[in-house]
Amino acid sequence: MEFRIERRSGVPTYLQIVRQVEQALRLGTLLPGDRLPTAKAVVAQTAVNVNTVLKAYRELERAGLVEPRPGLGTFVLQSLARPESEDDARLRSELEQWMERAARAGMDEEDVDALFADVRDTHYRRGTVRG
Repeated sequence: MEFRIERRSGVPTYLQIVRQVEQALRLGTLLPGDRLPTAKAVVAQTAVNVNTVLKAYRELERAGLVEPRPGLGTFVLQSLARPESEDDARLRSELEQWMERAARAGMDEEDVDALFADVRDTHYRRGTVRG
């Protein structure tokens, strides 16, 4: 797993790591039994402080998602993935097509993120999506 740290996002670095692990657990790219990268490897990859990585891993441990095993590393305990459904596959395909249209329209990553967040938040406020 490779972490991507957005230094200008306003989101604390440790929380970015936590969210990326949670996302990988939801998407099934991390599975129970998988080993997370060592704190040293994350530091080398991202140039963040080792204490930041350890804080993120402790947060994941508190949530019951990972377990440190002394001398072996930190291992995934549970998945957050939902069972795959036809709806998921259809929605993913539609989102892929939408992203292609957004790219053709000249939208960059920040534009897409802002638009998605606005639409998502509107639906949360209306109660059409669970928060």
